[in-house]
Amino acid sequence: MKKTPIETFSDWVDNGKADGMEKNHIESVKNMLDYALKEREDFTFLDAGCGTGWVVRLVSKMENCFSANGIDGSAKMIDKARGIDTINKYFCNNLLDWKPNSKKDIVFSMEVLYYFKSPIDVLKNIFENWLIKGGIFIMGVDFYQENYSSHDWPKKTNIDTMTLLDEKKWKELFEKTGFKDVKSWRVGKKNEWEGTLVVVGTKA
Repeated sequence: MKKTPIETFSDWVDNGKADGMEKNHIESVKNMLDYALKEREDFTFLDAGCGTGWVVRLVSKMENCFSANGIDGSAKMIDKARGIDTINKYFCNNLLDWKPNSKKDIVFSMEVLYYFKSPIDVLKNIFENWLIKGGIFIMGVDFYQENYSSHDWPKKTNIDTMTLLDEKKWKELFEKTGFKDVKSWRVGKKNEWEGTLVVVGTKA
């Protein structure tokens, strides 16, 4: 029987698989952060689908970070994040309708949005309720049309919701949401692996 993404991620906490996220994604995440934070002075940061909070902890140590928070739908992921980190704030909520107390300069997301049947609904919530004017949303996904090596993941993981889109479609969703200056690139291409697809847009 297939499981929801939340059920699967909770299992990953129990079996230790969640601990490998940093190692598997660090190259892509650093590339994304370098782009998002260039020429930024003081900034506020929110990780959408933060898992155990490793990116929040990484960003919070940066000199010009005013605040770094994380949100995730898995209670077990959030419990683990809070157990490791008592300084930064973590919220367990649904990304589709949650609203932060204050809007942020940068919203970040790694390997999250394709776990929704309608990713544009999450994009709209981020655009309308999470970002200040002039803020940016940057996301990375490894499961996308051009990365053929990832196409068997739904079968391998037994997850019931994984939305496969190509690079052009992801950019179109950003633009349809209202993001301006939408850009995309790939990080970490090796042999048959096309790398992480990064897409970024600004709330003008």
